[in-house]
Amino acid sequence: MSRLALRDFDAVLAVARRASFRQAAIDLGMSTTALSHMIARIEAELGVRLFNRTTRSVALTDAGRVFVDRIGPSLQDVRETIEIVRERRATPAGTLRINAPPFAARSPVFTNLLLEYSRRYPDMHLDLVTEGQLRDIVAEGFDLGVRVASLVPSEMIALSLGEHQRFAVVASPSYLAARSRPLVPTDLLSHACIRVRLPDGSLYRWHFEKDGDTAQVEVSGHMTFDDLPLSRAAVRAGLGIGFFFEQDVIADIKEGRLVRLLEDWTPPFPGLCLYYPGRRHPSAGLSAFLSLAREMAKRD
Repeated sequence: MSRLALRDFDAVLAVARRASFRQAAIDLGMSTTALSHMIARIEAELGVRLFNRTTRSVALTDAGRVFVDRIGPSLQDVRETIEIVRERRATPAGTLRINAPPFAARSPVFTNLLLEYSRRYPDMHLDLVTEGQLRDIVAEGFDLGVRVASLVPSEMIALSLGEHQRFAVVASPSYLAARSRPLVPTDLLSHACIRVRLPDGSLYRWHFEKDGDTAQVEVSGHMTFDDLPLSRAAVRAGLGIGFFFEQDVIADIKEGRLVRLLEDWTPPFPGLCLYYPGRRHPSAGLSAFLSLAREMAKRD
């Protein structure tokens, strides 16, 4: 009789999903060494190799692919059954897995939601994964995700967090001291700008809108970053103009470290949404999270 447990199945699925022991170990909250030993024990128990490993890659074997294809849906059924039973508890318990982009995790409205949820439901464990790439939350085992409204998949149920987002174009006073301010987006083409690299490797084209007119500007500059603190530091140092979410530079603007530019070209746009699949039996923890989100959105 097999002695494999749910945690063993989770480990196999995580490695298959990430194609990396290191990334899967981070998702599971364990060390890479412990995960490697766990997979070796599972393979010994099954009597078959599930993964082909090299120093550079991890890939499923044919047997591993069959195992993952068959066990994934079955494991989901088991989890849903467990959650249905847990709903009979007076207080939700278990784990709620959430996928969100980094800027969403920094949003005050989302941060306050997470903190209030933890206060109200101490038996719930929040597992938040923040990353720039867009993920299939169903395929990768998340209960819900967070995105701006325009990026929520059409087949998902969306719940607005009740807050709009806005971009901000900024520069330091020292940068502007010797240069004229841009008055329209195309003026940026004659300025040094801190370019933004997206998770897929492409360069972000700065987006602007005013009175129904839109513009996308492919700025130039001698710096390209995919790191917010580094980009912000470069702009503060007077090395160029930057393009950020307003929430990430509003303190610098208020305290005079940065000057806002093209403000009339950066109107608010629909903000963050929670989104989740239309499950027949949402877990008690997910239901409580959504109810709290609706409650807090009404307050605002």
